[in-house]
Amino acid sequence: MPNTKSAERRMRNSARKQLRNHGVKSRLHTLEKNYAAYVAAGKKSDAATALKSLSSALDKAAKRGVIHASNASRKKSRLTVRLNSIKAA
Repeated sequence: MPNTKSAERRMRNSARKQLRNHGVKSRLHTLEKNYAAYVAAGKKSDAATALKSLSSALDKAAKRGVIHASNASRKKSRLTVRLNSIKAA
C-alpha cells in the first residue's frame, strides 16, 4: 500500500499505463501471428500486406514507449528477411 499521496498517484498511473501497454502488446502478438500464418502458407501478397501493418504497429508502439525502438527495428528486420526468403523460394 502506498504511504504518500504521490505514491498513490504513481500507483494509479502505473495501473493505467500497464493496461494500455498490455493492449498494445496483445495487438502486436496477434498481428505477428497472422503474419506468421501467411508466411507458413506461402501467401506472399497477404504476408506483405500483413508486414506493412505490423511494421506500422511496431513503430507506433516504439514511439509511445511500449517497446524499445531497437526491439521494433530488430523485429521488422527479421520479419522482412522471412518475407524475402519466401519470395526467393
